[in-house]
Order: sequence, then structure tokens, then C-alpha cells
Amino acid sequence: MRTIHTASLAIFTSFVFVGCETTTQSNSSESTATAMAPQPESTQTAYVFSWGSLPSDIADPRGGMTTGTPVTFVEPRSLPLESIKQADSAFQKDRAAILSLAGDYKASFHFLETMGLFPEHEPVRPYHSWATERVHVLEDNGDFISLQHTIVMYFQQEDGSVMGPMVMKHWRQDWTYEDTDLHTFRGSGSWERDTQSHESVKGAWSQSVWQVDDSPRYEALGKWEHDGNRSAWTGENSWRPLPRREYSARDDYGVMEGFHRIVITPTGWVHEQNNWKRVSGNSDEYRAHELGIDRYELISSPSLEAANAYWEKTGPYWAAVREAWKDVYAKRDRFALETKYEGRSQFEYHFEYAGKLDAGEPYDPEEGAAFARSTIERYLTDAPQNGGY
Repeated sequence: MRTIHTASLAIFTSFVFVGCETTTQSNSSESTATAMAPQPESTQTAYVFSWGSLPSDIADPRGGMTTGTPVTFVEPRSLPLESIKQADSAFQKDRAAILSLAGDYKASFHFLETMGLFPEHEPVRPYHSWATERVHVLEDNGDFISLQHTIVMYFQQEDGSVMGPMVMKHWRQDWTYEDTDLHTFRGSGSWERDTQSHESVKGAWSQSVWQVDDSPRYEALGKWEHDGNRSAWTGENSWRPLPRREYSARDDYGVMEGFHRIVITPTGWVHEQNNWKRVSGNSDEYRAHELGIDRYELISSPSLEAANAYWEKTGPYWAAVREAWKDVYAKRDRFALETKYEGRSQFEYHFEYAGKLDAGEPYDPEEGAAFARSTIERYLTDAPQNGGY
């Protein structure tokens, strides 16, 4: 097994897109100017949903150039899932739906800008990439469920050999029932406490999404609906930082605004996104609109067991990182995050520390907790920030 640490992360991301929640920086040279400029005329066209025929060079998706090995999908399941069908209350049905998000998946990511809201707008290339990842239950306390995503990839080489497994901690999603204490993204690299009344959150679950280094990304309230064979959670309108696929290519807007939905399917689950591209939190100007579909399809091979070995060695440290963030949330009503400290992103420090543990170094809980706290504190600020998160 090879775990992805700081030195090899850039190589890894050149093969595979590491998700919409990553904090890694891109080497992409595509800029707003090139993305929006009129494209050279092409004699060949291709059909693109919602646009019709476009020049082939625009219709061809951008994204990770993965050479991942083939996967084997599991047989489709009947809906509603047996665990949801047997649940004896709405709360238990919700829990069953959330817990069913765990498993081994081929995760594919599809994004399409459907319209522009300024005169110079031109169609831009859609986005597509995929990875194989394990989602496991990190914590389950009844009204709180934490799900951790871990990428495990095998790569097909030109000579036919297979490289891997390569393992990288990915994003995390936390679900809290009738959550009254949220921290929501407010633009300019800032998050702010959002206190809800007990009446307003009755029957709702918040979903909070965390970066690969366990720093915050976004949080939204929503409700699960179980209607016949359809189980779906729809989040309220919320703000999110730009994902790497956007901030590596665009600098003309700073906030994703919209709602998202999670739906249980026979083959796994689907995450739908409906996004407006807002210039900033201080502006009511919008640049464009996009639709996103992230498909999580259950697989039986390749084996993703390498994720377990990584978490056995590094889990105590990542638990300390999560505890450090709980302290930040408890003490701060508002904070912002610097993108760099001494030229390095926050994830680099955490991954480097975890990498030593994965390589076999013993874990000292006191030292690990102190390192987690001090690393996070280096990036905390009260001043608004610009950059990718």
C-alpha cells in the first residue's frame, strides 16, 4: 500500500480528481480569460445537454486524466432499502438512509455550466472525473453520524501492470439531528455561527462538510423525505467556498450559492447540486449557473481494504484534529482562514504528520493534540481572505 503524502499528492491529483471538497492547489494554467474567451471555430461538433451542438473542443470535458483500473459493480438493490422499510419512525428511517451512504464506491463527478449572466459569456467545458473510495462510519451517537471518505486508487500502467493501492484521506460529512448551532460559510474565507430556534429545526438534519484536512467547508439544514421507494434529503439554500475544480480555473467569483440533494438509488446514492456563481458575499451580482451530479455507485472490486490500515494507524491523530476544531467552533462566533502559512497549505502539515504515523512511528496523544491545535491556530484570523479553500 502507498499512502498519499505531501510529496506525492501533486502526482496523484494529476491522475485523478480528488473531489469537490479538496484543499489541494491545482497546476492548471486555465484562467478566467481563456475559459470565457470566444473559442476557435471548429468544423466538428458534439451534443451537450442543455446547449445542443457545440464545437468538439468545448464539448470535451476537462478534469482529472485518470487511468484507474476497471471496477466491478454490485447488483442493484430494491427500494426502499430494507433498513429503511423496517424502521419504525421517521427518525429511524432518516438514520437508516444516512448510514446507507457508507460503502465502497466508484464516485464520478459531473458539472455543467448551464447559463451565463453577463454579455461576454461563452459556453465553457463541462467537468468530469472519477475515483474509487470507501465511506465508513467514523462515529454514530444516535442523533449524530459522521461519515469519512477515503480514496483508494489503483492505476493502469502503459505496460499493463497495476500501480497501487494509493490511499488518501478525503472529505468528511457530519449529520446532526435538529441542530441549532451551525457555522456557515459567509464568503471571503470566513465562517460564522448561525443559531437556529428549536422550532425551526424540528425533524431536520444538518449536513456539515469538511475538507481533506478536517477544516470546515459548508453546512446546511435539510429534511429527509421517504415517499414510497424514494428517500431523499434536500438542503436549504446555502453558501459554499469554491471547489478546486473552479478556483483553479476561475477568479471572477467567490461564492457558490444554491441547494443540494442526496437521493438513495438502487446502485448507491446520488448527490445533486444546483449552484449559482456569486461574485462575492458582499455583492448581489452573479456570473453563471451550474448543475452538478456526483454519482456514488457500489462496487465489489477492486478491494478498498487499504483504507482500514491507514485509519488504524492515523485515526487517533485525526480524532485530535477534529477535537481541535470543536474547540474553535465552541469559542469563536466568527473566524476566517489564511490559505498559506510559511508558503504551505494547512493540509500539508496535517498530512505530513499523519504520514509519519502511517509509516510506523508511534503516536503520542499529547504531542499529536498539541500539533493539531497549533497547526490550526496558525491559519485562524479575523480578517477576510481571498483564495481557494
